[in-house]
Amino acid sequence: MDDQNIVFVGLFASADSLKRLSICRGFLVVENGKITKKGTPSEFETLKKSGTYSKFKIVHLNAGQFIMPGFVDCHTHAPQFPNIGLGLDRPLLEWLAKYTFPLESRYGDVDFASSVYDKVVKRLLTNGTTTACYFGSLHLEGTVELAKSAIKHRQRALVGKVSMNLKNDAGYYNNTKKELQEVETFVQKILELKNELIQPIVTPRFAVSCDAELLTALAKISKRYDCRIQSHISENLSEIEYVLQQFPSCNSYADVYDKSGILNEKCIMAHAVHLTDDEIKLLSSRGVSIAHCPASNTRLKSGLCPVKKYLDSDITVGLGTDVAGGDSATILDAMRRTMDVSTHLELKGSADYSLDWTAAFYLATLGGAKALGLNNKIGSLKEGKDFDALLIDMYAKDSAIDNYKSFEGAEDFDIGLIQRFVYLGDDRNILQVYVKGNKVKDIMT
Repeated sequence: MDDQNIVFVGLFASADSLKRLSICRGFLVVENGKITKKGTPSEFETLKKSGTYSKFKIVHLNAGQFIMPGFVDCHTHAPQFPNIGLGLDRPLLEWLAKYTFPLESRYGDVDFASSVYDKVVKRLLTNGTTTACYFGSLHLEGTVELAKSAIKHRQRALVGKVSMNLKNDAGYYNNTKKELQEVETFVQKILELKNELIQPIVTPRFAVSCDAELLTALAKISKRYDCRIQSHISENLSEIEYVLQQFPSCNSYADVYDKSGILNEKCIMAHAVHLTDDEIKLLSSRGVSIAHCPASNTRLKSGLCPVKKYLDSDITVGLGTDVAGGDSATILDAMRRTMDVSTHLELKGSADYSLDWTAAFYLATLGGAKALGLNNKIGSLKEGKDFDALLIDMYAKDSAIDNYKSFEGAEDFDIGLIQRFVYLGDDRNILQVYVKGNKVKDIMT
């Protein structure tokens, strides 16, 4: 493995909490994929003179560069990437029927699946997504290819084979017995890969496409193998109405999942745009996390998700790109739209709903890691954690950001670099990407 013993010297940015970023200059040591030491510039000079790091690769960052944790994408649909940017003028259920189910039906072709997923994983790594929580397709072997692509390119990933057993016009569903057999086989196959970066996640699509029998049985599989479970909830008003008609004995969308045993501390639900106060209390009490997907919520006209309200209710929230309902595969876009949506809610009269750029930074890194139960390994630049990180250059070659040198030497220069990246940066500013110390992208010049 490359660059397993390396010392970075320069500027570092990492979230400690929703309201606090740690931005400091100094050094950070990576050994065998883990952060083993951090310190001040003077400490580094002392250790360097003593020969402590004589066998380490030492990287001095320039004035426009900094290191930050890798992005965590808590919700995206790998098989939908070929449809990115299509059909976003339609509401959710119509968009699924016309665009999504027909495309996902093709992933029974393993060669097709492999070729698409190879591009998907590379694209996300290029964009700085070191960890992704994927929805695959209905197909067992096709979704195994997604896990293999993540392993090939050394991305950290949770991979789920989508489960559906209710009929639809596209014929894209399984009977219950076959589906449960395939999910259990899928989980076993992923575990047999014995790759520390990859884990299975049980994936009922949502209550629109799964009945109570399947939901309950999937919850049991998740518990039996001690793996996480993901689905969608309350994304769209028409969807909520449909679910309540389908489950008349349940008093809310969340109640459907709760009665099935799905809502627990290993569960992450995407969207949650229209939760009632009772549902918020239920998800909070069960320890459920939310993947906030502002792009798709906007593009499919689903609604404005009140993220600040959920955070204030002690619900863990991360960000998701939700391709192809979302039209961008970068978490930077999700960060900006998160700020915009929260501001729009505040402008509409919801007091104290706005989230600033430091909160967006947290949600994109440590918040996402917590939502996926990985915050003991990733999400910040804390000693003992895996080095999943990005080397950012605000004035990289071909960057869209010009260096006017107008604030060089200013007191808030370091903070300004991070802030500008959040608002203005793109993949061209992400020079290097590391996952557990392995360099998976390098465009250093």
